[in-house]
Amino acid sequence: MTVLPDDGLSLAAEFPDATHEQWQRLVEGVLRKSGKEASGEAAEEALSTKLEDGLTTRPLYTAPATDADGSTGPSGLSGYPGFAPFVRGGRSEGNAASGWDVRQRHLGTDPVRVNEAVLADLENGVTSLWLAVGEGGVPVEGLARALDGVYLDLAPVSLDAGAEYADAGRALLALYAERGIAADAVHASLGADPLAHEARTGEALDLTDAVELAKAVADYPHVRALTVDALPYHEAGGSAAEELGLSLATGVAYLRALTEAGLGVEAALGQIEFRYAATADQFLTICKLRAARRLWARIAEASGAPAAGAQRQHVVTSPVMMTRRDPWVNMLRTTVACMAAGVGGADSVTVLPFDHELGLPDAFARRIARNTSTILLEESHLARVIDPAGGSYYVEQLTDELAHAAWEFFRTLEKAGGQAAALRSGLVADSLAATWAERSKKLAKRREPITGVSEFPLLSEKPVVREPAPAAPSGGLPRVRRDEAYESLRARSDAHLAATGARPRIFLAALGPAAAHTARATFAANLFQAGGIEPVHDPVSVDAGTAGTAYAASGADGIAVLCSSDALYEEQAEAVADALRAAGASTVFLAGRPGTAGSSVDEYVFAGCDAVAVLSSVLDRMGVQA
Repeated sequence: MTVLPDDGLSLAAEFPDATHEQWQRLVEGVLRKSGKEASGEAAEEALSTKLEDGLTTRPLYTAPATDADGSTGPSGLSGYPGFAPFVRGGRSEGNAASGWDVRQRHLGTDPVRVNEAVLADLENGVTSLWLAVGEGGVPVEGLARALDGVYLDLAPVSLDAGAEYADAGRALLALYAERGIAADAVHASLGADPLAHEARTGEALDLTDAVELAKAVADYPHVRALTVDALPYHEAGGSAAEELGLSLATGVAYLRALTEAGLGVEAALGQIEFRYAATADQFLTICKLRAARRLWARIAEASGAPAAGAQRQHVVTSPVMMTRRDPWVNMLRTTVACMAAGVGGADSVTVLPFDHELGLPDAFARRIARNTSTILLEESHLARVIDPAGGSYYVEQLTDELAHAAWEFFRTLEKAGGQAAALRSGLVADSLAATWAERSKKLAKRREPITGVSEFPLLSEKPVVREPAPAAPSGGLPRVRRDEAYESLRARSDAHLAATGARPRIFLAALGPAAAHTARATFAANLFQAGGIEPVHDPVSVDAGTAGTAYAASGADGIAVLCSSDALYEEQAEAVADALRAAGASTVFLAGRPGTAGSSVDEYVFAGCDAVAVLSSVLDRMGVQA
């Protein structure tokens, strides 16, 4: 940390330091104005956010007290870039020299088409390749054709070959030899990951071939034979701590197998690369990558090789966060995730194309994906600062808390017999399912909003159609998506539209002037459209005398929603609801908290209600088939 000289230019020189208690008193005043009475720690707690893994994001982080060993709280554990525990990066120069490695993902079974995409990417900013090989990807015998024209001494190759990793790895090594590339010029990851394959498919593979592959590349200083892929656990709904704990358990399993086969600890550590997901939660992603390096450094230290504990990280933008509706918004999500991966110190970053969940990406989608990294590196200069988040009280604290939570889960897996035993006993599946069930509640209640899906959906959007991608592996852990509950509702609406020529419709009955009803009418329209239910038109201002006629003329499918202020609800809700029922409305909703209008309405919709349950029940009442 640089200490600035005392040049008399301190901006805070004339101001005394504010205390934590003073800040809390200010918060108390703000809460009081909103109708909440809280003081001291309770006031601060009111502004805190609960995260997964028992973590909490607090509203204020200040410099911690100095520990007995001279370190300063969690930040004292961060060390320096390139030195154990590698929290601040595995290399002292970080990505400042040339930026992170831009690694593009390539799916498809036709080697010729894959080759065309590979060459286009390499000519336009991609610096390494991630190829699916074997089932669902290029056939092993087609690997040479897929890499035709690629300068393999310049472009690193990472393989994802599932059960065929041994054959694919040997085929790639043979290709390097055939093209006369010196061993020290080869940069590659052969992608052997039997435990990830088991997690995805339920098929158990012996580790012997992975160990033999590691031995085969002993003379290749820049080739890693094994990959610890944490994506199967992220895609099954796992939390950040679970993703880290499972990656540690997998890494330890491989480390044991390699050393038992005769490799030294340092050599074994050098054979493993890790793969993590980056989400649009930028701070959690940054802290996850920093915590991952700290945890793996602890494993290396316990194994007797602390200096060799720098974790090599390949980070992929999260498939779980990608949406099928309004997929263009995925460009924004992946941009934030890519930024977080870079700031978090990732060595390689893969930005999934915005149409990833719709099938094989087209040339435009691949171009946007690779240019995301290019803009962040070349125009935003994001890599020029090493560990830019380091020293932030919030980042250091969250990194520390996440590392402890992940370590505890890792210990649970080890007590269960290790990663393989935990997978086969159901411990992993049960833990991830419980985490996803809790997160699904937040998604259903829109506590975790999904722009374009649960928030601000566009029912008139034209679907983006892509050529189908090869089927993803199945038989093991499930693959979840944030949008899945809403996608199911929208699919019902689409089927209704195809069958009848119109979407299911509701009538928004606005009471009073625009100033009184606009906020709740907008809320109600947004909520119902998330389920594919279309407001007939803009909110219609009605009263007891006009509500029935307006509803009858609207063509709504039996549902009306009152939208206004609490004061006008008290005055008019009962009479207007009666008029709507007399005109044919079978159910009258009110946009507001339960009890606002007594017993005059049937149901309420409000911020924090279970939107998925409400929308599903409304579609049922309208006769829209599931």
